[in-house]
Amino acid sequence: MQSSHHDSGFTVRLADPDAGDTGAGSAPAGAPATGSPPAVRGKSFRQRRRNRHGRGLRGELMLPTLPGYRTRSDRFDDFVLDSAQRLHDIWGKPLDGVRFAVDEIPPGLEQLVADRTPAPMGAFTAATAEEGPVITLYRRVVEQACGTRDELQDLVHDVVVEYTAEMLGVPPESLDPVYRRRY
Repeated sequence: MQSSHHDSGFTVRLADPDAGDTGAGSAPAGAPATGSPPAVRGKSFRQRRRNRHGRGLRGELMLPTLPGYRTRSDRFDDFVLDSAQRLHDIWGKPLDGVRFAVDEIPPGLEQLVADRTPAPMGAFTAATAEEGPVITLYRRVVEQACGTRDELQDLVHDVVVEYTAEMLGVPPESLDPVYRRRY
C-alpha cells in the first residue's frame, strides 16, 4: 500500500511524479540513464522513504512520566493556573469569573523595542458587557526576566498577584502574604 503525496499541507518532491516508469527499464525522456532500478527512479521521496508501510512511530517519543514530556509553554500555563488557584483559595468570591490568559508576546512589541521601552509582563483588561475581566501574562517576556525554573515560578506568581491586585484595587502585599518574599 502506497501513501498519497497529499497527506499534509507540506510536501517534498525529489522526483517528477509525472515522469513515472517509462517502461522496461528505460530512463524518462531527456534524463540520463542511472544504475537505479526502474521502480525507484520515478517515485517521489514519500514513496521511497524507509517507512514503507506508513506506520510512523510505534509509540510516543517521550513518555508522559518523564520531565521532558511537557513543553515550556505547558509548564508556564501550569504556573499561571497554580497561582490563580492559590489566589482564588485565599480570596474566593471576588475572583469568580476572572479569566487568566497566556500570550507569547505583548501586542505592539516592535514599537516598544523601537522606543526602548521595557515590555510589560502582563496586562489587565476590565470586564465588558459580554465577558468578565481578563488577566494576561506574556510568556516570553516573563521567561527572559529570570534564569531558573524556581525563579520563573516565583515571578509568574508575582505577576499574577500584581495584576489581580490592580483589578481589585488593593496593594499586592495585602492580596497574598508571600508576595515578593521568596527571593
